[in-house]
Amino acid sequence: MRTSFDTATKGFDPPFAVVDLDAFDHNADDLVRRAGGRPIRVASKSVRVRALLERVLARPGYEGVMCYSLAEALWLSDEDLCDDLLVAYPTVDVEALRRLAADDRARARVSVVVDSVEHLDVVRAALGAGHPEIRVCLELDVSWRPLPGLHVGPRRSPVHTARDAGGLAREIVRRKGFRLVGVMAYEGQVAGLGDRPPGKPVRGAVLRWMQRRSVDELVERRSAAVRAVRLVADLEFVNGGGTGSLEVTAADPAVTELAAGSGLIGPTLFDGYRGFRPRPAALFALPVVRRPAAGVATLFAGGYVASGTATADRQPTPYLPVGLKLLPLEGAGEVQTPVVGRAADSLRPGDRVWLRHAKAGELAERFTHYHLVRGGVVERTVPTYRGEGRCFG
Repeated sequence: MRTSFDTATKGFDPPFAVVDLDAFDHNADDLVRRAGGRPIRVASKSVRVRALLERVLARPGYEGVMCYSLAEALWLSDEDLCDDLLVAYPTVDVEALRRLAADDRARARVSVVVDSVEHLDVVRAALGAGHPEIRVCLELDVSWRPLPGLHVGPRRSPVHTARDAGGLAREIVRRKGFRLVGVMAYEGQVAGLGDRPPGKPVRGAVLRWMQRRSVDELVERRSAAVRAVRLVADLEFVNGGGTGSLEVTAADPAVTELAAGSGLIGPTLFDGYRGFRPRPAALFALPVVRRPAAGVATLFAGGYVASGTATADRQPTPYLPVGLKLLPLEGAGEVQTPVVGRAADSLRPGDRVWLRHAKAGELAERFTHYHLVRGGVVERTVPTYRGEGRCFG
């Protein structure tokens, strides 16, 4: 059975990737609804396509970009994507730091995350004493630590308490050549973990119990940390949240803006939330090249496995036609991907199978272009970061 995606791309040879603009725009509107009036900073690593970043930044409710690399932020500044670029991961890229110091316009637009004195030392070593003022954002660790030695959440910043935050803020302000403009606090144990994992009700119940207690603890601690930092610096923003936690983070009075990106794309890892369900916006097509047995069709390529834990949920998922799944002992491979199921018997060499990636932005590392589709028509074909010759790690 042909889909509107097949109709729109009938002249193309797979593998290739598409973005359903109706789904993308719907997801963008839904994120704004869930943000409850707080502006959303777009997480570029979940998109990695300039045309799509421009599309979402043109919509009401979106302000600024959260970058994952200083080199990326400098490029987006050169391209005039926007004038508010936060690099959300510490940088030790000496060349990029020197480019930042030499570019007055970029230095007015770009803020770099730090979470220790060592990060300030890296900047000083790269640029020398008396370097131009660099905008920095202090990252607060918002993992949940209910018991000594128990850490629930991403391993990010060592700055955990209000005292830690105030101490680092004072050191940043004391040093010439740095301006403290923001605080970032990403609650990955809430924003990045679906509270209704498919087929795992017990795990879901445990996750919801953990997330409720984590949020209760975090609101008090984040507020105290922000107060401590504001005693020594005039902050422009306090960033928090992610696609999975927009509502709860928006309710925190200490937070002035939110971050989101994966919710625009709707990857499979975001199917497991109770409170929202993004529409699948990015898909990729693989051609059938073999029929090795009844109920089996083999696709060309497809081993686009997501980063993170080496578990089955990081593999791509067959989406169309309905009724296909991967073989557990073979999975998605670099040169071939077998799929099984009732729908496989209707497939012939040259037919297409559409799949979804587990993560939002990593698919763009596999393709140089995305075809932007609406209503059975390709409206535009646009380059990904890769298609523009950009690779940021």
